[in-house]
Amino acid sequence: MSAERVVFVHGSGEFGAAAWPRQHGLSLEFDCLYLRRHGFSAVEEPSPTDHVRDQAIIAEALGAGGHVVAHSQGAVPAMMLAVERPDLVRTLTLIEPACLSLTVGLPATAAHIALMAPLFDDRELMSDEEFLQTFVRRVFAADAPAPATTDARRDAARLRLQAPPWEAPLSIVPGVPTLVLTGGWEPLYEEVAEYLAGTGAVHRIAPGGHRPHDTVQGDAHIRAFLRSASEEAAA
Repeated sequence: MSAERVVFVHGSGEFGAAAWPRQHGLSLEFDCLYLRRHGFSAVEEPSPTDHVRDQAIIAEALGAGGHVVAHSQGAVPAMMLAVERPDLVRTLTLIEPACLSLTVGLPATAAHIALMAPLFDDRELMSDEEFLQTFVRRVFAADAPAPATTDARRDAARLRLQAPPWEAPLSIVPGVPTLVLTGGWEPLYEEVAEYLAGTGAVHRIAPGGHRPHDTVQGDAHIRAFLRSASEEAAA
């Protein structure tokens, strides 16, 4: 029997296989594809967020169907596809999902929007570096290093083009088995996870900041969920 397909959808930072260093070993058990979302390229100029294009990229990678593992903003098109094509998406693993359109009326999300919306409103008046510095300062309470390389400058330009996640056209939750993995560090993501848990998702916490899948514990949660789903399908 051929291995089941697992499609990995990155967030707003690294893309492709580079975004999933601890999950490379899953290729020994599954047919893994590490995607590059629309507008993410090492050579081409960045493009604005396009959820429809991202959905098409994920759907094409799934082929006849499989599992989707998505991080941060990558969780938005992953969930949108699962809503529209539950026949393709067997399970969802959502890591620190930025699915804020689902929780706009909840306290942590509302506070985040109040903090970040003015920045997105003013981004056309800002340079890429100014937007990067302000974004990182508001989200992580830290200072971002100045983009000193071509890749870093491209990353900063891409960040400024990303759509605010609370404006995504996602308002319902798909009815597929779902694991939500968070780092336990930020009330915003815990709020989204608790909302999804209330709809039937399994929520696990692995301390590791915004990238809990880079930890041994987080990776173990992902592997256990995929293996369990695969075994149930084979039974």
